[in-house]
Amino acid sequence: MIAVFIAPVYIAVCLYILLRFFRCLGYCDSALKSLLFRVPFSIIYAVFAFSPLIAFFLPKATLIRRLIQQVANCWFGTMAYALMIIALCQLISVLLRRVFHILPKDFFRTKSRNIISLALSFAIIASVSTYGFYHARDIKVNKDYSVVVNKSVDGMESLNVVLIADLHIGYSIGVNHITNMVNLINEQKPDIVCIAGDIYDNDFDAFDNPDALAEALSKIQSKYGTFACWGNHDVNQKILGGFTFDNEPVIEHDYRITDFLEKANINILEDESVLIDDKFYVVGRVDGEKPATENDIRKNPDELLEGLDKSKPIFVIYHEPDELSELAEAGTDLLLCGHTHDGQLFPGNILTGLMWENSCGYLQKGNMHNIVTSGVGIWGPFMRVGTDSEICPIQVNFSQVE
Repeated sequence: MIAVFIAPVYIAVCLYILLRFFRCLGYCDSALKSLLFRVPFSIIYAVFAFSPLIAFFLPKATLIRRLIQQVANCWFGTMAYALMIIALCQLISVLLRRVFHILPKDFFRTKSRNIISLALSFAIIASVSTYGFYHARDIKVNKDYSVVVNKSVDGMESLNVVLIADLHIGYSIGVNHITNMVNLINEQKPDIVCIAGDIYDNDFDAFDNPDALAEALSKIQSKYGTFACWGNHDVNQKILGGFTFDNEPVIEHDYRITDFLEKANINILEDESVLIDDKFYVVGRVDGEKPATENDIRKNPDELLEGLDKSKPIFVIYHEPDELSELAEAGTDLLLCGHTHDGQLFPGNILTGLMWENSCGYLQKGNMHNIVTSGVGIWGPFMRVGTDSEICPIQVNFSQVE
């Protein structure tokens, strides 16, 4: 119940932004200090600030909830950048006035200077938010990856793998986004498609059109098919601001998503492997943070790959870029991951770089190649700044050909 502690912080941040805004407006024009202006503005502001809570209590699978949740997702990103820009401006002001004594203490209390600083701040916040909103919809094709697996495959010199992850189908990601993704995947002419978890976003009822989504995903074209593992969000839970509110001791698996994936021709692997055309293995790793998995006991890396013919290439799909050394030692040749979103919003990419050994991109661990994608969809704020929504074609070359 970390949300109980986060809620007061969130309210304090919202109040801080509002009060700083009112203070700047007061310097611009005394009329803007009146209750006639501040009360209506505060009400409108509160609607945006509490839109996540409003959406949380509305009935599921309704248009009004979808609209308000989308507003909430945009609000989170705008609020984050408003806080950063306001705090940065205040820090610069303090440094210039009180530390370096370059400016007089009342420099920013004149009408003209406040109008300029306020307009500039609004322009930056609006520009970053608008860019982030549209950039999140623009799926890139990251063609940076080509690896060599030092194993032989009968009659096969290379394999074209397309890695995707973090679709987060739900209130923000719907049919249009997924259709665009599928078209880009098919343009790569993949031999196999691997989905590294977080196919949906904690709420199957948030799908805008399950049948159309399943049909769109079923149009992925590849030689050997589409394989996936579960991510930590692939379960129905009550979510508010990214935190769970379920008090149930056991969260049951929602079989609607299983049926959905069958219609979409997506093969889910739960701590299990499949030998493709007697040439290579694809292994799906159960995410350690996902409740309601089909297996009661999650295998360790050695158990996961036990009994496989290690002379054949072994590709592991695992949502989180975790247990890299263990999976490498167990015999993995290519580990495909997602989860991090590369931070999604700058400076989040800097923070994720400190949290994960490979937060995004390529890393070699012994004989194992690890590739982590920033993902196709988004989590929380419907924005991407400093990161890309992407699919990753990977050219896997085999050094020995029989």
